[in-house]
Amino acid sequence: MTLWLNAGIIFTLLAIVVILLKWGNVVCVGVTPVRLFTFIAILFTSGLDVGLIMFPLTEFGGYANLKANPEYAFTNPMAIEFGYWGFLIWGFYFVTCFYFCVVEPKVKFFEIPVVKLINNVVIIGTCAFTAFLLLSNLPWYLPAIGDGESIIPTFYFIVFAAICFAVYSSTDIKYVRLLSISTTWLFIALIALMWAGAFLGSDSQIAAFTHNLEMIGSYFGNLEDFVLPLNKYHEFYLFWWFAWSIMIGQFTSRFVGGLKTYQVLGAMLIFPSIPIAVWFSVIYQYHEAGIPTAGLKNFAMAFVGVVFVINSLDSLIRLYTDNLNLTVKRLGKFGYIALNVVTLSLLTLLFKLEFLQIQWVGALVIGLFFSCAIFIAYSKPKTVKNIDSSPKDNEIDFSKIDSAD
Repeated sequence: MTLWLNAGIIFTLLAIVVILLKWGNVVCVGVTPVRLFTFIAILFTSGLDVGLIMFPLTEFGGYANLKANPEYAFTNPMAIEFGYWGFLIWGFYFVTCFYFCVVEPKVKFFEIPVVKLINNVVIIGTCAFTAFLLLSNLPWYLPAIGDGESIIPTFYFIVFAAICFAVYSSTDIKYVRLLSISTTWLFIALIALMWAGAFLGSDSQIAAFTHNLEMIGSYFGNLEDFVLPLNKYHEFYLFWWFAWSIMIGQFTSRFVGGLKTYQVLGAMLIFPSIPIAVWFSVIYQYHEAGIPTAGLKNFAMAFVGVVFVINSLDSLIRLYTDNLNLTVKRLGKFGYIALNVVTLSLLTLLFKLEFLQIQWVGALVIGLFFSCAIFIAYSKPKTVKNIDSSPKDNEIDFSKIDSAD
């Protein structure tokens, strides 16, 4: 699996270079273009989940334990955490976003029946894994509700409610902007709340925040070390990013609003990484200073994490229902909601039984990457060579998101 993962990473990085060299100045326009802030909000909130909020507090200690993990000795825990979530890794999303915005409309690889089937299996599987990840971690996300270990009925209800909310919001395109922008501001408010709890009232503590941010600079100084997996845990993260990449790229490609290709890459690498860096710099202080998060802070983190999950599920549900023509228009609103709620609830339980693993999904996505490249090389080389723009039917009209069906 490691060799397969390494091959996928190298292929993706080479794809970025090729895209920039050949189509760097192409204006990218999706079918439902939005303004830059909305696009970044959609990208950020659909491309991340509850792990961003809660995982780092449990991971900093492991990254600092060099006796158990000597492979982390080349840098600091902040840089390691950022390397798992920020900057370079968002290049995965760029490749798929560009492909679905500019190339796929001409190539139509994902309309081949077997490819379409595999693609939707990946989407539905990742959707269920996202809900499962929330379910399995709720005991320690909300220790005040249970015993900190057991999955009690309340946690099943929270996940079920998140699935229901996401399914309902996916019934209309207009909810995308509302959900993504409100979640972005909610995350900013969470950062402000946690920052005040960690740094307000002391010059030395504010200096610690600056120091934490500076620690992330080590990531950029050791960027080459983050390209390939550092260990099995890093492999898990990278497979997880691959599993998401094909879906988030496909989803966000709809909303690109006239950026040139190199600007899309810059936007994807830089804009999501800024709030991630600030967030990590804040919660690292809670880890280092031993500041408790019990009470309001813990509930606020869990709440924002659940909202991130709703955003992610919303985007994935929209994708596979559109791809399989399981739309509201065809099934009716009740039928659409019932089918998706039941399907995702059952698949979430399958993940709980360890019937599925996200690494398998990520490996399958890498296989799709290679298959697509081979298909283009043998069947569509002239078609791809002649691509010089987004589809002509895609026009920059920012009102489409309010009127699209």
